[in-house]
Amino acid sequence: MREPENISDLLKLQPDFIGFIFYPKSKRYMDMELPDIDFGKTLKTGVFVDEHSDKVLEIAQKYRLDVLQLHGSESPEYCQNLKKKSYQIIKVFSVVKDFNFNQCVDYEGIVDLSLFDTKGKLPGGNGQVFNWDILSAYNLKTPFLLSGGIGLQHLSAIKNFTHPQLMGIDVNSGFEIRPAYKNINELKTFFNEIRS
Repeated sequence: MREPENISDLLKLQPDFIGFIFYPKSKRYMDMELPDIDFGKTLKTGVFVDEHSDKVLEIAQKYRLDVLQLHGSESPEYCQNLKKKSYQIIKVFSVVKDFNFNQCVDYEGIVDLSLFDTKGKLPGGNGQVFNWDILSAYNLKTPFLLSGGIGLQHLSAIKNFTHPQLMGIDVNSGFEIRPAYKNINELKTFFNEIRS
């Protein structure tokens, strides 16, 4: 998200999180000021990829972020150091066919949420869905967000997917008109269906 009107329209739908991407190589890179609007209970989330922790904290303070979403190879120690600064931490794991959930174990008790996304050429925003059946092997205590190319066409599958640790759905490229600009009408339909 970048454009004030688009951000304001999305906030009317009262999402739990709203993401701003601070990864310079992303076509969704946030390089402008946030509009001076009331975000209400929606948590401002900064998305980072292997960024130096000092830079993350600098950006987090500037944009008054609530949550740090880490898409790279950030270690448990890295996450814990940011967590000590009173930010919620979402650690992203890129899922492949033979994904081993043991790599999530060391983040238990440190991160607030895990996020499972499809492994692609880019660290997120690839618009590809992975086989959710693999999540049946996930038996850790950290709740997770489901991500990876989700769009309106996946509503039925989402409603039929259950897991005790599923906290919510992360959407991005599947609802874009252009990079960083969301289709609010489609998101409204999606939110209404998911919440009903």
